[in-house]
Amino acid sequence: MRKFCGTILGLAMLVLLPGYLFAQQLRITGRVTSQQDGLPIPGVNIAVRGTTNGVSTDANGNYTITVPGSSAVLVFTSIGLVQQEITVGNRTVINVPMKEAVNELSQVVVTGYNTTQRKDITGSIASVSPDKFKDIPVASFDQALQGQAAGVQVTQSSGTPGGGLTVRVRGNTSISASNRPLFIVDGVPVSDGGLSGREFGGQSDNALSLFNPNDIESIQVLKDASAKAIYGSRAANGVVLITTKRGKAQKTSFTADVQRGLTDVVKRPDLLNSVELLELQREAVTNAGLDPDKLGLIKGVTDGQNTDWIDAVLRRGVYQQYQLSTQGGNDRTQFYLSGSYRDEQGVQLNNQFTRYTGQLKLDHKATDKLSFGTNVTLSRALNKRVKGDNFLDGVYSGAIKSLPYYSPYNEQGRLYGPADTEYAGFPNFNPVAQAVLPRFNAYTVKILAGLYAEYEILQNLRFRSKVNIDYNNVTEDQFEPSTTAIGGFLSSVGGQGYGVFINQSISTFVNTNTLTYNFQIAEKHQFNALAGVEILQATARDGNVQGRLFPSDDFTYINSAGVVDQGGSSVTNNGLLSTFGEARYSYDEKYLATITARYDGSSRFGQSRRFGVFPSASFAWRISSEKFMERFRFLSDLKLRTSYGFTGNERIGDFQFLGTWASVTYSGATGVGPAALANANLQWERTREANIGLDASFFNGRLNFIIDAYDNLTDKLLFAQPIPQTTGFSSVQGNIGKVSNKGIELTISTVNINRAVRWNTDLNLSHNQNKVVELASTEPVFRGYQGSGVSNTNVVLPGEPLGTFWGLKFLGVDPATGDAIYDDKNGDGRITPADGQVIGNAQPKLYGGLTNKISWKGIDLSALLQFSYGNSILNFSNETLLNSGADIQNNQTRQALKRWRKEGDITSVPRYEYQNTYNNYTSSRFVEDGSYLRLKNVSLGYNIPKTWINKYKVANARLYVSATNLLTWTRYSGADPEVSTLDGSTTAQGIDFFTFPQIKTVLVGATLSF
Repeated sequence: MRKFCGTILGLAMLVLLPGYLFAQQLRITGRVTSQQDGLPIPGVNIAVRGTTNGVSTDANGNYTITVPGSSAVLVFTSIGLVQQEITVGNRTVINVPMKEAVNELSQVVVTGYNTTQRKDITGSIASVSPDKFKDIPVASFDQALQGQAAGVQVTQSSGTPGGGLTVRVRGNTSISASNRPLFIVDGVPVSDGGLSGREFGGQSDNALSLFNPNDIESIQVLKDASAKAIYGSRAANGVVLITTKRGKAQKTSFTADVQRGLTDVVKRPDLLNSVELLELQREAVTNAGLDPDKLGLIKGVTDGQNTDWIDAVLRRGVYQQYQLSTQGGNDRTQFYLSGSYRDEQGVQLNNQFTRYTGQLKLDHKATDKLSFGTNVTLSRALNKRVKGDNFLDGVYSGAIKSLPYYSPYNEQGRLYGPADTEYAGFPNFNPVAQAVLPRFNAYTVKILAGLYAEYEILQNLRFRSKVNIDYNNVTEDQFEPSTTAIGGFLSSVGGQGYGVFINQSISTFVNTNTLTYNFQIAEKHQFNALAGVEILQATARDGNVQGRLFPSDDFTYINSAGVVDQGGSSVTNNGLLSTFGEARYSYDEKYLATITARYDGSSRFGQSRRFGVFPSASFAWRISSEKFMERFRFLSDLKLRTSYGFTGNERIGDFQFLGTWASVTYSGATGVGPAALANANLQWERTREANIGLDASFFNGRLNFIIDAYDNLTDKLLFAQPIPQTTGFSSVQGNIGKVSNKGIELTISTVNINRAVRWNTDLNLSHNQNKVVELASTEPVFRGYQGSGVSNTNVVLPGEPLGTFWGLKFLGVDPATGDAIYDDKNGDGRITPADGQVIGNAQPKLYGGLTNKISWKGIDLSALLQFSYGNSILNFSNETLLNSGADIQNNQTRQALKRWRKEGDITSVPRYEYQNTYNNYTSSRFVEDGSYLRLKNVSLGYNIPKTWINKYKVANARLYVSATNLLTWTRYSGADPEVSTLDGSTTAQGIDFFTFPQIKTVLVGATLSF
């Protein structure tokens, strides 16, 4: 019996002892944030002092740890942060604000589906703080990147409000597919590029201008495979991660921002007046053996009127923007709410961009394990567009070309129209009427909304699910009355007005589910693992209708059209099904490794090639943590990084792999016929990327530099593969060719003075060497515009970079005859298209930006210089404006006054002879150095002393003035060296064909916080 009782007692002890021991354990949860701005800090090590028990904070700064009792001491450590030791006591929730020791190292960086501190990065990531562009009146956050990050080239194609931009990360990887990076806003891939169903002379709108840049918390640009392979088949062109502001656990605060200013073009073209032009025209006609008087070119009569058409169509615009935001909350619930209004009156008459935006973010922690939240961004924009660039009836292009002999208004002040005898007609019409009479209104609505929930399954094992939608709707309402070129002059329309109505919507649904697990072993071994599944479905719907023969110009909508003879509608769908994972390892914060992979399936490719794997691996060695480096006390941090991996590009049109059919009409009957050949093996482009980098910080963060070198090779290019036309088709979509990008990037940040006066400098330099390595054949593939005397203005050719110009090589002007001399490349004694050759390229050899900031006793001054060096521009406008007399229907630039006039003249402008086209061939005569240095922004601000404003319950008040695009230094003869007519083009970039130049803005602003 005693033995039996002893046995029962022993079993009871075995059952109860673990419970007794567990009862002594305490479960501690909390969040680690930055003392500077209240943002969560991931990757902070938390250990129980005297034990091997340790964890690390997750992407949101959260942690959970079990401690032996209330007397336990938690030790919080991380490179770049001041160590803290906290006794647990009787608490179960311990939130810790940590002070930064070295700002650059402790900076929190978004890395895709996760976040980390900069000290733990193993890939190449550029960070752009909103402080760098808060005083610049940027319309979109892609514009805010210009000159701010190494390896990121941003070109604003024109100065049109709400217009398109070209963004390239480490060069162009594709020929036919998109080269824009993937833009992610709060974890959601959003529409970028143009939304409009109609381009205006090569210029598009910009979907990203629907976001308010003032709502941005941070921008991260993922540049190498290690950083961006987590996005797999969409990441070859880089990834731009935008994180918007969230609420904070603080007393509710309000911030009001106001900006008002004036805008104007950076430079106006220098054209001839009536007297100068008439002299030139008479000379051209005389040189052709004709009588200029018989052509109506009569001195004192023809030049009796002198209209400055540029002044007639341009004005000083008014810019204004207002925003009110509020944020706050407690440990359980945080919120952020903002609303803004932006109105930018274009410098061109009747051109205007107006935007309303609102954003709401809510985050709630329901229990220690469950949290959830929502975000909603609403935006509505009105873009009042005008025809521009190379449109024959464009406003700015027409004003440049128009003869000064004509006037926009008659003696009664009424605009001249096609029915008037004084109407200029083809090719220049009446540019003022073309600006103010048509209606080209684009109404855009954006909704970006999402819900998320996160649950801690086990200690530091968290499951997160997100559902988001990005919805964009564009309605384009267009009408050209009978007093305009199209509505009244074009005979095929009928002379009684012309109207178009377009509506299209683009919606993207994304569901992302991730598991993250952070744990630590024996203090020095830190692990972070992430696995996820993502479903993406995108749908595009559009419809359009065209009407003409309106009863009068008072009836402007399609319902009133006498004839409705064109229209269409369509719907397309595409989707991605993906799984991905990432594993990070850190030993003593000294040796770091990251392995990433994504498995993508895309509906845009054939059944046999629909799925693919995109892996990457990267390693980093913090050399400064080694014992042999201890004697170098001036060195704060030194880290060597290397990475290798693969990314893809699937951004082509839908159904490219299918053999499609379309409706055809033959002999009055309607049927179907083949439209494209099938290619079941079609797959995404693949880019192999290798990167090596070095991060260094000296003198406790006073001097920092980052240097990266990369070698990227894209193969399996999505390209139209030529096939024998006996098949009934000239090409089939295939995977052929290779493109290479190699380069080096340097970023230097310094704190030059850090006393009563603080002076910071940031410099970034980038060099990228782009080359087409291989195509289906060595034959040139022509792109761009039709050339004069040659095939086209641009060429895609193995061994040459994308954006290469093609034409004749101009050797000068014959002093004896005044005729142009061209290189007879094939030596056949004639100048023919066969003599075409490479005459330049639009790729810069070096680009970057330099920012200086100085502050002293509440006064701050900043200046941003942005530059591009070594790129060429094809001044295609000069084939019209410096055209050697090919026709006399257009005005000319002042350079025309330097023309050859008599035997022995030494000049680069050939003689003017009416209807002579030989002297006007597309040649290197029109290719110019496009290098420039631009004072992109200069801002001067004053923070009013708090002792002056506290009695009004104002926490902070700042007044400032800012100027954008104030000065430009360049040798380019055109109005603006930055413009590019074919917005976003890869193969025909760097062409200036009557493109509207950038605008300069001078504004005053005020920021108040309550």
